[in-house]
Amino acid sequence: MNWHAPNLLAAALCVMTVVGMASCKKRVEALKADLHDAGYPLTAEGWFGASRDNNVAALKKFVAGGFALDTRDAAGDSALHAAAQAGAEKAAAYLLDRGLAVDLRGAVERTPLMAAVLAKQTRMVRWLLRQGAAPRLKDKDGYTALMLGVREGCAGPIGELAIHTREDLDGALLAAALQGQTEVIDVLTKYGASVYARMEDGRSPLMLAAQNGHAKTVELLLDLGSSRFTTNAEGSTAADLATQEGHPEIAELILRKPVASELVLDSPGEIAAAMDAYVAAAAAEAEPDSSSAATHGGGQGARTTAREVPAALEGKALGAPVAIAAGASRNPAAADDAPLVMRHYRERELPVEVKTVQNDTATVRLAGATPAVVQVRAGDTLPGSRLVVVKVQHRLKSGKADLGKLTEVSVVELRDTATGATRELISGVPSSAHDPVALVEDVHTGQRYVASPGQHFRGGDGIEYVVQDVRPNQLVIAEVATGTVHTLPLRGPRG
Repeated sequence: MNWHAPNLLAAALCVMTVVGMASCKKRVEALKADLHDAGYPLTAEGWFGASRDNNVAALKKFVAGGFALDTRDAAGDSALHAAAQAGAEKAAAYLLDRGLAVDLRGAVERTPLMAAVLAKQTRMVRWLLRQGAAPRLKDKDGYTALMLGVREGCAGPIGELAIHTREDLDGALLAAALQGQTEVIDVLTKYGASVYARMEDGRSPLMLAAQNGHAKTVELLLDLGSSRFTTNAEGSTAADLATQEGHPEIAELILRKPVASELVLDSPGEIAAAMDAYVAAAAAEAEPDSSSAATHGGGQGARTTAREVPAALEGKALGAPVAIAAGASRNPAAADDAPLVMRHYRERELPVEVKTVQNDTATVRLAGATPAVVQVRAGDTLPGSRLVVVKVQHRLKSGKADLGKLTEVSVVELRDTATGATRELISGVPSSAHDPVALVEDVHTGQRYVASPGQHFRGGDGIEYVVQDVRPNQLVIAEVATGTVHTLPLRGPRG
């Protein structure tokens, strides 16, 4: 009786298919009409346009119409790259929710993070990093997002990347100096890049900038404390390299006659105040919602009132760890086993060189395009300064360079009549206005101190530490009881 059933079923299925196809066609036509009204054709061009425009409603219609999420443009980029370039966070969030990977590779193997950096989309860079974008991936040419930012002068994005790529900051600074990216250098140093960084051949950032004729970059690096007298592996200074490459105006800038404010010996209080002011100003420039608070310090309970001049770290007891409320953020610069954060380093050179001492008379050279060579005795004042000669003498000295052998050196002791500070200058040794010091910050209170070698202090857990060394890019401390050494990297004012 039911021999016609299969035919009837087939006919029914056919009718259903035709109806379904018609319905689907109507739905697609309706979506096309809606997208057309919104200004987007149901094509790849429209898809990318909606992504750039941050139009999530349009993107949903594309997807409902069967449009492939991973559609690429002629260069090989995805809609996520387009959203990143345009700073379209809502569109990017929708695409990620639908399954696109945050580190999806596009043209020349660049990620959306790299695309945002090159488009100077600072907020988008920050957002992508919060979504888990990997900052140290490299494109086809070997560039990370940070180095792409340096190459193109993307200072804002670099500020967001810096805290995630600390181990690369010195290399980025050298590259920025080579290219004359002054604004980039300003940002990098505020996150911990050191102006004392060196290339394998001994060239410093100042040497690279001078050699390549970047006058504004040279000015900034000098302001940041770069040494004018450092030499490379061949014994050339930054001024020498500038002269060799045909930039006499830069050589003159580096070798200019020292002004009175450089021929001084700052008191410890003045040094502390200057370092603290620099860190406070640099931190205050950061955006309110960036990782560095505009408060004084960045630790829990950081003080926001008028600043006091930081005291020496010697003998201080740091704050105890405090409980952090659920959902609250801790100081991002604080390591679990580190009681301090290194914020700044200072070692100001003195443009005076001791040449020889004969009897009671010293021959010294004052730096300048045409160095001034003068002879002084105890009681004399260095020309153009407030520095009085206290003593001239010969002395036996040993050091690593002499393999421990005693050698005779000439010594001139100076006193600043305004501050009372004294300093010995030794022949053959670069002159500095004070010993190397670091401005450090209690990770739990934000209180700042000045650290120098040999100082003892206690952490909030009662452990006693000693400062073993203060270097341009790191502070070395050791636990007195166990000898365990901790190396704290320079984080900079914003790190």
